Amino acid sequence: MKRFRVRPLLIGLVFLLGFVVQGRAQSVEAEASAMQVLDTFMTAFNAREIDDFEATLHFPHYRFAGGKVVVLEEAGARPEFFAGFVSATPGWDHSAWSERKVIHSGPAKVHIDTRFVRYRADGSVLSEFDSLYIVTFENGRWGIKARSSFAPYLPPGPVKKDEGA
Repeated sequence: MKRFRVRPLLIGLVFLLGFVVQGRAQSVEAEASAMQVLDTFMTAFNAREIDDFEATLHFPHYRFAGGKVVVLEEAGARPEFFAGFVSATPGWDHSAWSERKVIHSGPAKVHIDTRFVRYRADGSVLSEFDSLYIVTFENGRWGIKARSSFAPYLPPGPVKKDEGA
C-alpha cells in the first residue's frame, strides 16, 4: 500500500494559497480604486466640470445606451456635452449612485453593476437607471473604459425638440 507524502502536498497547498491570497488582495485594491473613480466621475459630472469628468475616463471611451454606441476617441469634450444632457433631461439638478456592486474584478479591470438616480433641485427623483461600468487600469491610472446604461441615448449638443431622449 502506497503512502501519500503529506509534506510535499502541504507545501504545494500553502504555495497555492499564497497565490490566491495575493490575487484577492490585488482585486480588493483594484475594487477600491475603481469605486474611487466612480465617486470622482459622479462628483465631476454633478459639478459640470468637463476636465475633471474626462480625467475619470480612458480613451477611446465607449457608452452603450438607447440602442446606440457612442465612442469618444479622445478627451476634448466641449461645453455642449453638458448642454446636451441638461436640455435632454429637463428638471435635472444632480445624480447619485443608489447601488454599486462589483461583479467581476482582477488586478487591471473591474466590472461594476450600478444604479444611479437623477434628482431635481428639490430632492425628488426624476429617474433612475441600471448601468454596467467597466473600469480599467491603463497607462498607470484607473479610469472608466466603457459604460452600458439603460438610460436613454443622449446626442451631443443641445437637443432639438424632434430628437428627445
